[in-house]
Order: sequence, then structure tokens, then C-alpha cells
Amino acid sequence: MPRSHAQTAKLVMAGGIAATVLVTVSACSGGTGKAGTSPNGGALVFGVSADPSQLLPWTATAVQSNQVLGQVYSSLLDLDADLAPAAGLADLPEVSDDGLSYTFTLKSKVTFTDGSTLDSADVKYSLEKILDPDTKAVARTSLADIKSVTAPDADHIVVKLGKPNSSILSALSGVNSAILPSDKNLSALKTKPVGSGPYAFKSRTANQSVVLERNDDYFRGRPGLSGLEFRVIEDKSAMASALRSGTVDMAVFDDSVTAKTAASGSVKVTDVDQLDYHALQLRADAAVFKDTDVRLAVQCAIDREQVVKTAALGQGEVVGPITSPAYASEPNARPCPDRDLAAAKKHLSAAGKSKVSFTAIVPQGLYSSAADEAQNLQAQLAEAGITMKIESLDSSAYVDRWLAGDFDAAVALNGAGSDPATSYTRYFTSEGNFNKVAGYRSASLDKLFAKGIETSDVAERKAVYGEIAKELEDKAVWIWLYSGRSYIAANTRVTGFETITDASLQSLWKTKVS
Repeated sequence: MPRSHAQTAKLVMAGGIAATVLVTVSACSGGTGKAGTSPNGGALVFGVSADPSQLLPWTATAVQSNQVLGQVYSSLLDLDADLAPAAGLADLPEVSDDGLSYTFTLKSKVTFTDGSTLDSADVKYSLEKILDPDTKAVARTSLADIKSVTAPDADHIVVKLGKPNSSILSALSGVNSAILPSDKNLSALKTKPVGSGPYAFKSRTANQSVVLERNDDYFRGRPGLSGLEFRVIEDKSAMASALRSGTVDMAVFDDSVTAKTAASGSVKVTDVDQLDYHALQLRADAAVFKDTDVRLAVQCAIDREQVVKTAALGQGEVVGPITSPAYASEPNARPCPDRDLAAAKKHLSAAGKSKVSFTAIVPQGLYSSAADEAQNLQAQLAEAGITMKIESLDSSAYVDRWLAGDFDAAVALNGAGSDPATSYTRYFTSEGNFNKVAGYRSASLDKLFAKGIETSDVAERKAVYGEIAKELEDKAVWIWLYSGRSYIAANTRVTGFETITDASLQSLWKTKVS
């Protein structure tokens, strides 16, 4: 889904093994324009490029909203530094011999920030609401194999599956699977969240900020910051200036040039790998793209390396559909791995066309390279007789149109993770809850995704996801471009922040400001 996901050191991938670096910068005394200081940890201002307007975690898609909600809510499980499922609100489960029954033991004495106890009734309620199609939850497809959730007592949850699912633990990790209080009205939570995370929601001023305050009863321990403000600064140059002046403590950039301008004696910048991928998403249901040859013409007309050089200033790597380290696609195993205008025109001819025109929606604010990507793609496609009109939309309008599948094509930065099933079944299976975004479905993909989920053998899964990637590329369902890098800028007074891939903010609760 579209996002500009955003943390403080470098993830090193070697043979599928991820290593994190703890960034601990020397504390400096004093500073200007701070939200306040305290002997027990000051408040931190985190700059975001778009308004975190989605405050219900089950339906949040924009990264800025997920960054905020990840501090307010907790999920049944988390991901560790190697992106493997780890204990969250519950320990890792006991699994039955047939792989169909998962028994979770909840942490004791966990409370929501309103003081109420979090118990198995809240977990049962949350999982069942996520599975309810009316909720329109992001994680519904990833959890669809759950057939029942029971709460034998206040401290235990039993999740029973209809068939073995090797991705279920990953699907139970993350903010889109957060546990909400069962006695709160969902409409109220859309404007005033109540979670069990390290920080409690205090206020939101539209297009300006979201303010959080420390949850002293957080189940992992006392958070390091007295408060946390997510401040909206849409202009990236203004964001860099705010970091240098000290009015913002941390921010994440996705372009190296602006990140470098933010660096100073009091601001350190560290880069981190992404699993997210940039793509030109072609809706196969759109009239202009129903013919596979038209989509292939678009694919063959694009030089991906040129997009990386132009939009990402060379700071990116051309990728195929799947970026999960253990299952990564081979980008050269696609029709027209290099730009081929003759092949593009041949595909247009096969579709009975000499020219094609379509409109691509492009986000403003979600990530900085979107406009440059769109303009470069537009220029490249024009040389093949393909006209790509650009429709720029603010972040909220873009997300609404994208979720509704109301577009021909979309320039997008999509989130990905360590398990391809959680990233792709929602788009490319017939019953996927985001299938209308992709507009493509096939019986062969349905079977392949089911096979990839049922086995836990990495080699077998890699072969399956290789077949999936082949169909997605051979049919030019989307045009996968590249994965870039994130640049985390932090004032030197910020200490204790740990990073893993995609600049996740899951360790922000350990962070302090001197």
C-alpha cells in the first residue's frame, strides 16, 4: 500500500541475515525551540511530511498515520531485529501438532491508557473485527485462514486455523493488527485512540500535529520520553531547516540530497535499507490496461535505472516484485529487463494500437520522489507513443482514490515485509481485500499463494514465490521499479534509538532526549 515508511541505523543484509546497529549519540546540553526537557527524559518532536489523519489502526495505510499509531497501540506479536515474529502483548504461541491451533498467553497486568485492563476479551474482539469485511481492515486477507478465536480465560487466546498458514504469526505483528479495547465505540477511536502502547494520545490538530504523552504503565517499562509530537512539515527543505534549528528532533527522509542538507554539528544522518518498493501500478481492470500487450508495452518502454538516477539520485536498487530477503525476485527475469522501445511498439501493435493514453495519480507529501518519478516515466513513455497524464493529489485524496481503485495507474511506494504473503495476498488473490487496487486476479495465482502459505520450508516457498513473481512480471501487472533508502536525521541530544530495515519506529519508546 502507498507509504513512505519510516528509525536510526543501518540494516545489513547478508545471506538473509539482518543485523541492527544501535545509534547512541553524545548528549549535548541545552538547545533551542524544544518541546521541553525533564530529568527523566524530555519531549521529542518528530517531523512528518503529511498529516497523520488516519487514527484507526486497522484501516490505516499512510505511513505517517502508522508511525503515530505504532506508538499508541500494541499488537499480539512484534517483529525482532531480524524481522522474525517475537513476543508482543503475548509470548510466542504453543502450536498444535497439526499446525491448526495456536495458544497465546498474554502478558500480565497490561492496561489501556484509559486505565482499563487489556485481556483476552479484547484480543478476541479485535481479531474478529479485523476479519469482519465491514471493518475494511488492511490485515483481513492476511488473517483470513483464522476460523475461530476463543478466550478460555482472561490470560489465554486460542486461534484455530482452517488450514496450515506459515505466515500467520507475521500477520499478527504490526499496527494493522493492533489490539483495541472491546468496550470502546469504533467511531470514537477514529478521533481519540485508546491503546496500550508506550504513549497515550493527547490531541490532534489537522495538518499541524499529533501530540502524545508518556504512558507510565506501559507493559514493557517506562518510556524514555515525557512526550512525543509528530509535527507536519510538508516541504522537505523546511524540514531540514527545522532539524538544523532544533525545532524538530528527528525526521526520516527518502532523498539523500535533502538529508545531507539537514546534517550539521548537532544533527546526525544515518541511512537504512528499505524493503518497500517503488512501482507504477497499472490497474488491469481499467479499460486502457485490460489488454496484457498494452501493459507489456509500458513495461518495455521504461528504463528503471534511469528512474533510479533521476528520482532517487542513484540511491536505489532495481528490484522485482518480491523484496523480502529470503524470497527476493531476480529483476532480470522479466520481459524487457532493459528498455526496448522496439518491443514496446511491437506490443502496442499486437494490441491493435499505435498510441495509448492513460492518467496516473501521483501523491504529494507521502514520499518526496513521487513527482520526479512521474515526470521521468512520462518522458520515457512518450518516446514509445504512450501518453501518461499526471494527476497530482494531496496525500488524503490520493489514499482515498487508491483504496477505491479509482485510477488507471498510480505512482506508488508500497510497503513490504519479511513474508511475501502478508505483502501480496491482499492485492493479487481473488478474495484479497485490496484486489480492486490491483485489478488483476487469476486462478493460478490463487493456487500459488495458497501453496506458499501452507508450507514453512523456505526453499519450497522461494520456488513458489518465484512462480508468482514470474506471472506478475510476464503479465506486467505492475511495473516494479526500485527499492530506495531511508535517511534518519536526529539531533545529537537524541539517544538510545535502534533501527531495523524500513526505518521502523518500534524502538522509539526506548529513546531519550537529554
